[in-house]
Amino acid sequence: MLQLLLFKNVICAEGINNCKLLYESKSDWKILKQLEPLVGKNFSVVNTTAGESYTYVFQLCGDAGGVPGAGIIQVDSKGDAKKTTVIGMYNATQAFGGDDLMMLIYQNGEAYDSHCSKENRRAFVMISCNRDKVGQLEVLLEERERQQDCFYLFKLESSSICPALPSGLSTGSILLIIMICFLAIYLVGGFLYQRLIVGAKGVEQFPNHNFWVEVGNLSADGCDFVCRSRSREEPSAYTGLPSEPVEEEPEERDDHLLPM
Repeated sequence: MLQLLLFKNVICAEGINNCKLLYESKSDWKILKQLEPLVGKNFSVVNTTAGESYTYVFQLCGDAGGVPGAGIIQVDSKGDAKKTTVIGMYNATQAFGGDDLMMLIYQNGEAYDSHCSKENRRAFVMISCNRDKVGQLEVLLEERERQQDCFYLFKLESSSICPALPSGLSTGSILLIIMICFLAIYLVGGFLYQRLIVGAKGVEQFPNHNFWVEVGNLSADGCDFVCRSRSREEPSAYTGLPSEPVEEEPEERDDHLLPM
């Protein structure tokens, strides 16, 4: 297995190095490095228009369809001879773009027979990430009605070049999971200790029962103190009584009525 992995890495490295850039640039090599997962794979598509049917084969920095030096080829599907035309060579490569969309250009293909002032063919391949596709090549356009600067335009979508997805759990979620785990350990371990070691029964089996009861009472008192809306002074139990002290009436004595 290790030898197979090393062999695969060597093949990928040689594939990238097979491409020869028209203009040496670190940015171009960076794009090729991002496209490295496509090395060693042939991508093909059949295009039928106006009575013509062609099969196009593309390979990154490798011999497309087994044709030496060809990065992308065109095969006449209807002709008896199955004529193969080289559209672009990987020894004349340009690459540019960003993380979401990259453009690969193969130049120095075979010359047109009568179109485009008989200049050499060239191919533009737009390569983008699509996690739902393994590698789908499409023909978007063949521009050959100009006097010069004609080109073939292709599109390739592949999941192989997609960046790795970030972790689904955020830092807050991870901390929450850790806190829940510690809480579960505390409750289960405390319950077993209170029941098996201390011999507690009922609610006394809850770890640190007295502490949490006191915390609950204090929290309730604090909430009552902060949130209560009624006056803290107790109202008088009786109403309608005068607020001033009642003067005592003089005591009437009846001593004078007694017989002498």
